[in-house]
Amino acid sequence: MQKPVLVVMAAGMGSRYGGRKQLDPVGDDGEVILDFTLYDARRAGFETVVFLIQREAEADFRKTIGGRAARSMEVRYAYQDPVALPDGFSVPEGRRKPWGTAHAVFCCKDAVGGPFAVANADDFYGCGAFSLLYDYLSGIRDPHSRHYAMAGYTLENTLTENGPVARGICDVSPEGYLTGVRERTGVERRGGHAEYTEDGGHSWSALPRGCTVSMNLWGFSPAIFDAIAAGFPAFLRDAAARDPLGAEYFLPSVVDAQIRNGEADVRVLKTAERWYGMTYRKDRDAVAAALRAEKQRGVYPAHLWRDTL
Repeated sequence: MQKPVLVVMAAGMGSRYGGRKQLDPVGDDGEVILDFTLYDARRAGFETVVFLIQREAEADFRKTIGGRAARSMEVRYAYQDPVALPDGFSVPEGRRKPWGTAHAVFCCKDAVGGPFAVANADDFYGCGAFSLLYDYLSGIRDPHSRHYAMAGYTLENTLTENGPVARGICDVSPEGYLTGVRERTGVERRGGHAEYTEDGGHSWSALPRGCTVSMNLWGFSPAIFDAIAAGFPAFLRDAAARDPLGAEYFLPSVVDAQIRNGEADVRVLKTAERWYGMTYRKDRDAVAAALRAEKQRGVYPAHLWRDTL
């Protein structure tokens, strides 16, 4: 098997943020949040990155992020196209947004070829999480293996003070395996506790303190592509029929279905790293301050890509 590859999902337009947030600098040396992710992944052992983007963003990525990453990694590109659907399906009239994270990963199928990690472009994960995933993926020898992995974060380490977020709330067995993922889309910190709402804020439910969440930092073999393809038609018939302009095919939902059907298992690699992200424009200052502090502590050099690995 080839060495593990990193897939970075960067096709989202950042609608809540108000722009193409993946290209918004947050570092004192002009780095974007993805520069830190790539730096962490490279020193964890990843030598190849696949950027999943929209075609119209390719020139910007090649001139900025892609060009910097190419100094120490092999860079490949894949494209999330809303018209890339199974036979018999078409894009609903008026649909502009991509089909979600599961569809995004599937669009990378031809660019991967072996075990791979999946990360979001606008999330800071911390070096420790990438090291855990790289070590796990390096042990995969069977391309058909359905033994996956996920970096498990503590919920309180993943919240923003600037609005609701979506989180995959995880059930974990005593042996450290994922037994289920429940997608919650209105999670906030309220009165020192994490709660979620499903009715626009009319009612709230508490989430267990210290529970494990998925931040879409996964480790897979190529077998995941078959599972995504198998579930996509049902999603298009059902969820997309109910919400043709906004429904999304979530990667955690695909994994959850495989676990419940006994078709795969997922090792939860618990990390104490703190997540930082760019969900809202107001998040930028907090992210910039956190990364500046990391540089001051010596976790990162002053100039990431001038001081190449």
